[in-house]
Amino acid sequence: MTQPPPPPPGQPPQGGGFGPPPNQPPTPPTPPTGPDLGKAPEPGYGYPQAPGSAPQTPPQAPAAPPAAPPAGPPQQQPGYGYPQTPPPPQPGYGYPGQQPGRPGPYGQPTPSYGQPGHPGHGYGYPQPTVPLQPQAAGPGGGRKINAQLAIIVSAVVAIALIIGGGIWYAGSSGKDDDKKDTAGSSSGKGGDGGTDQKGGDGGKSSGAEEKAPSDPAAKVLFQVPMPPVSKEDSSVVVSGSWLTDTVYAKSGVAEVVGYDPGKGTKKWSIKLDGPVCATTRHVTDDHKTVIIHQPAMPTKAEPSHGCTQVAVLDLDAGKKVWTKTAGDEPISFGNVTISGDTVAAGSTEGGVAFDIAKGDILWSPKTTDTCYDAGYGGGEKLVAVRKCGTYDARQLNIQTIDPKSGKVISEYKMAKGIEYAGVVSTNPLVVAADVGDSAGDGSGISDFFSIDNRTGKLLTRISAPGDQFAARCDSITRTESCNGLAVGNDRLYIATEEHEGSGESYSRANEIVAFDLATGKQTGQRADSGDDYTITPLRMDGGNVIAYKRPPYDKGGQVVSIDGGTFKQTTLLENPATEAVRDVESSMSPDYSELLYSQGHLYMSQVYASEPSSADEKEYLAIGFGTSG
Repeated sequence: MTQPPPPPPGQPPQGGGFGPPPNQPPTPPTPPTGPDLGKAPEPGYGYPQAPGSAPQTPPQAPAAPPAAPPAGPPQQQPGYGYPQTPPPPQPGYGYPGQQPGRPGPYGQPTPSYGQPGHPGHGYGYPQPTVPLQPQAAGPGGGRKINAQLAIIVSAVVAIALIIGGGIWYAGSSGKDDDKKDTAGSSSGKGGDGGTDQKGGDGGKSSGAEEKAPSDPAAKVLFQVPMPPVSKEDSSVVVSGSWLTDTVYAKSGVAEVVGYDPGKGTKKWSIKLDGPVCATTRHVTDDHKTVIIHQPAMPTKAEPSHGCTQVAVLDLDAGKKVWTKTAGDEPISFGNVTISGDTVAAGSTEGGVAFDIAKGDILWSPKTTDTCYDAGYGGGEKLVAVRKCGTYDARQLNIQTIDPKSGKVISEYKMAKGIEYAGVVSTNPLVVAADVGDSAGDGSGISDFFSIDNRTGKLLTRISAPGDQFAARCDSITRTESCNGLAVGNDRLYIATEEHEGSGESYSRANEIVAFDLATGKQTGQRADSGDDYTITPLRMDGGNVIAYKRPPYDKGGQVVSIDGGTFKQTTLLENPATEAVRDVESSMSPDYSELLYSQGHLYMSQVYASEPSSADEKEYLAIGFGTSG
């Protein structure tokens, strides 16, 4: 888990860089090194104790070398646990200042209205609005339910059973949150948080939908030019991409556009009042998703209007189903997701849930709450990251909740002092955190927590040192924004950091390894990238892992399917190796871009739009690749 990646692996050393001096024999390469893939990690600090414009044609080969990946984000001061995220020098998301609180539920002081601010990024990025009053957690997680739901919920008697480190709240079956979603986003089409769970079959490929084509060689299907950005804006958030059988949808500047998946022709455009703030990868069975956007475009006089607008989009029809706000002074949300028929949005002011059909509010913060839902993970289950206490005495509670009522089904209390947590998967429930700010690389991950979402009991903790593993979570506001990993077969699949390869001097390589979610131990399975490639899990496909192999400077990238049992790799797609195509592909690293793969098609897209660095430079918002069969 590193800072922004270097140029594509395998790039020849440049003058003045590393390597032996001219006219001297090279130093013999040292044996390949990397993480100890056979050793179970030792528990670390804080370990919880047990009990329409038409697309352009493919570009002509320019003289310029492959573009480097986008620059990494500004770093937090030590001690804040700021996870590494992709923004270039664009405006950032700040938090209101801390205020002293009063005692709350778990013996913690009332949380202040927000978190200590991290370095501001200035013009054009949403800032939070004035928060609501501090709020008290009541039974069922302190979520205020509307009048009709209150009558129903009040008839259910909750029986709390203390089990190990978790709490099981009986009386709420939570069956509605088992409704299957498809996820067509940066984690790909198919399951929950990068998963496509088919049960603990030990890696059998039952349920796999991706088949190897007769010829994996791909061609460029289309490219979408980067939308213009004013000099004043510097950069604009364009995160969000989704894939259905009939449309590839991508966020632009204050719009979402649907393209034909094979031709790239524009099918529809949904105009927004302001830039996109946050999206979810989840798409419902009838192809609806949700975004958060600003109510107006930023200006010099007012560089931010807050991320107050929650909008459900119909990807088939290319229309907004509804747009809603919450609170007397609208809440500025930091994240949003879908589970079943519920849209849930989190913020430093608390969480709000909406019915996906009409936008009716199902629950919202109460003025008496002393804890708040900072964010949610969606998909097969709905999981809240609920914060209690002040910044220097934080208590995070991971709650599996009923998406209809907000009632808590189970709860796991994390070790005190952990400020942020990312929801990797909701079924099985896997959470990532930087415990004690020990990751040391800005990735937001030092440990994974495997939790029984029925009882709230901790099953195991998996140590993932930042210098050995390459996953990352942007958990400050984007609760389910984790990449470089996948969950399925009751295992966590994670990419290792690059290390010396087995080939010529200066070659680099990495692997995908598997951890058992019951024991926390490595299974011994390993999928090698091959020299000068970097392999990254994208999502599950039944019992198999779909992964992207970022190429060396003289080859095209690949998508492979890794058999969950044997870990044998099958190439599904290989991109063209022409210089012009490589330039575009290398600018969209899986660490900082969105990658979707389905049925012989790969779509890569940017998450920030910015003004080109030079007038002659061509930049692309998205590119589609496809095989012939």
